[in-house]
Amino acid sequence: MSQLLQWAPEIFYSLCGLVSINAAVRALKNSKAKYGTFLFWLILGIIFIFGKIIPYMMTGVLLIFMGLLTVTNQVRMGEFEEIDEVKKKEASERVKSKIFIPAALIGVMALVMSFVRIDGKPLDGATMIGVACLVSLISAFIICKPKVKETREDTARLLMQVGAACLLPQLLGALGAVFTKAGVGEVIASIISSIFPTGNIVIGVLLYCLGMVVFTMIMGNGFAAFSVITVGIGVPFVIMQGGDPVVVATLGMTSGFCGTLLTPMAANFNIVPCAVLETKDKWTVIKAQIPMAVVLIVIHVVLMLTLAF
Repeated sequence: MSQLLQWAPEIFYSLCGLVSINAAVRALKNSKAKYGTFLFWLILGIIFIFGKIIPYMMTGVLLIFMGLLTVTNQVRMGEFEEIDEVKKKEASERVKSKIFIPAALIGVMALVMSFVRIDGKPLDGATMIGVACLVSLISAFIICKPKVKETREDTARLLMQVGAACLLPQLLGALGAVFTKAGVGEVIASIISSIFPTGNIVIGVLLYCLGMVVFTMIMGNGFAAFSVITVGIGVPFVIMQGGDPVVVATLGMTSGFCGTLLTPMAANFNIVPCAVLETKDKWTVIKAQIPMAVVLIVIHVVLMLTLAF
């Protein structure tokens, strides 16, 4: 059982790889840049499936090559047949609000899986999300009853619409780990301490919350920013001044999520929806979220000052 737990994430990564390869095969029907698009999605699929056994250096070379394909505009959206409006309306009337069930199931099932323990160990994050997505997919098939060919076609279409932005969460998460390993947190701490003296709780909380917001905007990922900013600012300026570590860490993480609302680097939240909905302004989502983000940042500062000390 423990061995199954160890390999479960690789099973779901492999499924992601197959989705990418499906997009690669579909790219061969493109009229423009079909070979570049094919190579991009094929390489991504190979990395997902064989990433555990491919040498790190080789993976890095493949990612650089994918970046070059993107920069040289060799990764394009394919041509897809538009669904007839009458059929869309018929499907909408048949499914109605049940269409939201698969989306809701992802969150619910992920939460349920977080309580599962095998041999006393929790499941890997990829396993929890993977199981949740499979359950959601099955429910979508039951509710919508699509043809497999239609599902493959729409999956490729959506992935191509998102394009290279789908890589940002993984790359930025890896960058956060690199920053932590390289000691960026300590460097930030030394720079901040040379400008602001430790001991002032209000300044410490402001620096920590705003630091999480800004660094998350740069990294596009609150988890990537958390370890760096908490080591560099949270510990010396807030926790060592008497702040409750649990409260400080919790509010610090959610402060970072306020930054997620404000950055295009959080592509899966702020850029992908614009691509899927084909909005004229690619900043539409971020513009709509700015007022709420500002309010939440202020609330986080107040809550940390009142609850952590």
